[in-house]
Amino acid sequence: MARGGNDSGGQALRLGLLALAVAATAVLHARMPLGSRAEQMDAFVPRPEVARLLSLGFDGVLADFYWLQVVQIVGAGEGYSRASLVGRLVDVTTAVNPWVAHPYRLAAVFLTQSVEQVREANRLLRRGIAFHPKDWRNHFYLGFNQFFYLGDTEAAADALEGAIGLSGGDPPYGGPRVLDPPVYLLRLVARLRAHGGELDTAAALLAELARSAEDESAREQFREALLEVETERRARVLDAARARYRELHGRDIAAPADLARGPQPVLPALPEELHGAGWALDDESGRIVSAHYGRRYEPHAHQMDRERRERWGTE
Repeated sequence: MARGGNDSGGQALRLGLLALAVAATAVLHARMPLGSRAEQMDAFVPRPEVARLLSLGFDGVLADFYWLQVVQIVGAGEGYSRASLVGRLVDVTTAVNPWVAHPYRLAAVFLTQSVEQVREANRLLRRGIAFHPKDWRNHFYLGFNQFFYLGDTEAAADALEGAIGLSGGDPPYGGPRVLDPPVYLLRLVARLRAHGGELDTAAALLAELARSAEDESAREQFREALLEVETERRARVLDAARARYRELHGRDIAAPADLARGPQPVLPALPEELHGAGWALDDESGRIVSAHYGRRYEPHAHQMDRERRERWGTE
């Protein structure tokens, strides 16, 4: 009986201390001048290790408190302008209770204003992957950040490849059922590998997927992707021939056919375009493309995004 009384007394003490800590934090927030509350709130976010000590075993309660601060900031339309604060609050939330799910991906959405913010988002996503190994979405956001913001196609392919084969299902931490990763992730990984120069790797991956896929529509998708890889391989042969043409003639081609005609052709014949559509020069980029696809086999980014990567790289 005495032991049970001690246990209940200890729990009551812990609950009282937690309530006191939460109430004190709320009072501090409330006493901030209203005009600069958002600016001053940053000073009241504890370090994650301190927050874990303050939780006194009530991890979920304290994590919810700091998560509500994030919800208020984002709900007020200040998610991007206060992205650094959002990142700190999500860091505390997920350090105290790493089994939460949505905060990791919310941080990835708003921490996009600088290289440092994107890398912080990636650090949080890796924490999410460690505690939610069956959830493909954290792999996807990590891969997206690596390619779209940091321009690292190899790291992006590695991140997305981690999602392949995940079974989804009911998460051990509760919450909504996690769906299986979409089939298009496999083709996206292959495209990223090809963009990094690993055409053979991309082709081998797609060939195995086409062989092992149980669904005929999926097999057809992979076979079509294999044709795209082979088309890209032939386009790169034309790129090399185009460089030789410039060296030989001191000018660029007017059309891909110039590579195989005239008194000094650099190719005996153009490689066959697999759909019979021939080759063309893209109006926007000037690159040699299949007339069937009208593009090269690689991930595409807007000019503005490419310029941001270059600027961040310089900085």
